[in-house]
Amino acid sequence: MEKASVRNALSIVKVIGKIYDSRVCVMELWESADISNAQIGGLANEIKEVREAVEYPLTRPEIFQRIGVEPPKGILLYGAPGTGKTLIAKAVAHEAKATFIRMSGSELVHKFIGEGAGLVRELFQLARERAPAIVFIDEIDAVGSMRTNDGTSGSAEVQRTLMQLLAEMDGFDNRGDVRIMAATNRADMLDPALLRPGRFDRLIEIPVPDKEARLQILKIHSRKMQLGNVEMDAIVSMTENATGAELEAICREAGMMAVRREAEKVEMIDFTDAARKVKNEAVADNRMYT
Repeated sequence: MEKASVRNALSIVKVIGKIYDSRVCVMELWESADISNAQIGGLANEIKEVREAVEYPLTRPEIFQRIGVEPPKGILLYGAPGTGKTLIAKAVAHEAKATFIRMSGSELVHKFIGEGAGLVRELFQLARERAPAIVFIDEIDAVGSMRTNDGTSGSAEVQRTLMQLLAEMDGFDNRGDVRIMAATNRADMLDPALLRPGRFDRLIEIPVPDKEARLQILKIHSRKMQLGNVEMDAIVSMTENATGAELEAICREAGMMAVRREAEKVEMIDFTDAARKVKNEAVADNRMYT
C-alpha cells in the first residue's frame, strides 16, 4: 500500500478575499429594474435633483472637478406612501452605471447585540469594494428614528445600529465613489443627527401629483391598454389627491373590469368604476390606521 506524501511548505497558495455575510451579498442588485426616468410621471424636478446628487457625480465627475465643488454625499426622499420614492430609486439603478445595493431599514434590526451594526459595517465595505456604488436604504425610519432612553435592550440595539450608520455616512474613513439614497414616509421621526448636512445634503419631498402629473401617470400606465372612448381629463378630475400608486391601481382595476365583461376595449365606465373602487379602499385604509 502506497503512502501519500504531504509537503508542508507553508507557502501562500491563494489569497482569500473578503467574506461577507450572505445577508449583505443578496442586497447587491445584479440586474437593474426595467424602469427609466421616462416612465415616471409628474416628478421631473425631483428626478433632476436626484440625478444631480447621485448619478452625475458617478457618471460625470469631471464637471464637479472643473467647477471645484464637492457633490452631495446623500439624499433623502420623503413623502406620502405611494408617491414614487422607491420608483425613483429603481430608475436611478437603471440609469446609473454603478453598482446598486438596496436594502430595507428593517433588515438592520436584530435581537443580538452588535449584529445590526456589523451588517451596516459590511454593507459599506461591500459598497466601497464595488465602487462606484449607490446604497439605497428604504424605510430608513425603522432604524433611524429619534433616540430615546426607554431602558429596553431592543431600543439600545437599534441605537447601536443607528450610531454605526452615522459613523459610516460621515466618519473618518473616506467613502469614495459611494452615494447614499434613503426613503421614508415619516421624516418627522428621524434623528436630527441623521438629517444634518454632511450625511443627507439634500432632503427632497416627493409630493402628491397635481392635475398635470396625474394625467401623465394615467397615460403611462394605460399606454399598453386597448382603450375605447376614454376621456382622461374626466378621470383626472375624479382622482384629486390620488397618489401615483393609486392611479396605477385604477388603470389595473379598469383593465380587470374589461376582462370581466369579456370586452375588446377598456371603456370610460370601467375607469369610472375603478376610480370609485380604489378611492373607497383608500378611505378604508385611512380609517384603519387612524
